[in-house]
Formats: sequence, C-alpha cells, structure tokens
Amino acid sequence: MTGTSAVYTHGHHESVLRSHTWRTAENSARYLLPHVASGMTLLDVGCGPGTITADLAARVAPGRVVAVDNAPEILEQAARHAAEAGYADRIEFATADVHALDFPDDTFDVVHAHQVLQHVGDPVQALREMRRVCKPDGIVAARDSDYSAFFWYPQSPVLDDWLRLYLDVARGNGGEPNAGRFLHAWAREAGFTDVTAGASVWCFAGADRVWWSEMWAQRVTESEFARIARATGRADAAQLARLAQGWLAWGADQDGWLTIPHGEILCRG
Repeated sequence: MTGTSAVYTHGHHESVLRSHTWRTAENSARYLLPHVASGMTLLDVGCGPGTITADLAARVAPGRVVAVDNAPEILEQAARHAAEAGYADRIEFATADVHALDFPDDTFDVVHAHQVLQHVGDPVQALREMRRVCKPDGIVAARDSDYSAFFWYPQSPVLDDWLRLYLDVARGNGGEPNAGRFLHAWAREAGFTDVTAGASVWCFAGADRVWWSEMWAQRVTESEFARIARATGRADAAQLARLAQGWLAWGADQDGWLTIPHGEILCRG
C-alpha cells in the first residue's frame, strides 16, 4: 500500500506474491496476538493478498474486520483467499490511502499494518490516520523490516550490490526501506503517548533458504523492482541477472544463513 507521494517498490508480480502469501499472523504479527480477542473490530491496512487478515479474522471472530489496500487487483485476490478460508461474509475489502482513511474517528479496536510504513510517502501522517480511526482504548500495531540490518552468511559482494541497489530504488520511490528502526520515533511524532517498541526476525537457513533465494532471483529480474531499476537507469538487464545469480549462489550454499530483522510497535493513547 502506498501513498500519493510514493511508488510501491515491489509490485504484485507472482514472485512477490509468493512471499506475501507465505505470511501468517504467527510468522508476521505474533507481537500483536496477545492483544486481540473475540468480538474486537479490526482494520488491516495494506492487507495485500490477505493471508494475515484471514488469520486475524479468526482471532477476533465474530468481530468485524475491514481490510484495505490501494491496489484493487490485490484486493480481489485477498477476497478469494477470505472465501477459501471461510470468511467471505466476515471481512470487508475496500481501496484506501493510509494517509486519508475513509472511516470515522474511533471506529476500530485494533488497527494493524504489516510492511506498509516503509512504502508510504509520509509514515507519520499514516500513523496519525491509524490513530484517528482507532478507539481511545484501542491499539495501533505496525511491523516493518529494516533492510540495512539484513545480514547473511557467507559474505557476498553480489548481495552487497543488491542491497545498495534496493535501498536506492526504494528511496527513489519515496519510501524508507529501513523503516523498522524508525517506527518508535514515527509513532511518538504522530502523537502516541504510550508506545511499546520491540523487534523480531525472520531467519532463512534450511530448505526455506533455497525458496527465498529463488524468489528473490526472480524478483530482481522480473518484478516491478526490476522494471523501475531499468527504467531509471540504476541497473541494466545484465546487472540484474548478476544479482539474480548471486541470490541463487547464496541459496545453494548449505551454510547459507539470512536474518531479516523487523521493528514492531504497539501504540496506545
């Protein structure tokens, strides 16, 4: 989900959705789960293909769930997933801009965003809007990765080049790829008086390492990220192919290890 002054770096290519549909409440919103309960109303901002949304809907049943994104085509996929999960009549889907949410003040018990604030033009305004539509005794939750804090083994100059390119493209699109480290400060600037900040990681070191490497090898050559890198002159096809091979080489190494850290915030008041 992006604001008017930012471009979504990843797009919705199949290689991107391969990782987005892997996400669940357990592997992507565990910090929030102790704070959701049956009967709550919940807004999922930037819901993407809706896998986390469906999991959260199960936790708050029979409470109302609304899922928003600014890409109508991905909302269609999210609605299909909700139907397959048996929640077709329990999750409402709508297009929205997180900078100006079309809901009254004090509507939801929980407002949640996963990997959203790194892609928006004004994350502080986004948090202000999330705060506005949250009930006074409710909770706003956000989780974002921090790209510059990724670390992998063995060291790879090619993956170092990938990271430099990704940071350049993402910032050129108006986002902040290191959002995880800024969440606490952004929340305080947005007016929250009670912020619990934390962190968690994804780690890819076994069979999932190969899956992750193949996914990113395709993303750097075929996704919206690749198109923008070429269109803006930041990389050509040969350079992107080299980065893809770097991902595959890392994934094929049985000693390969990748840790992706995330900042997390639970906000009240």
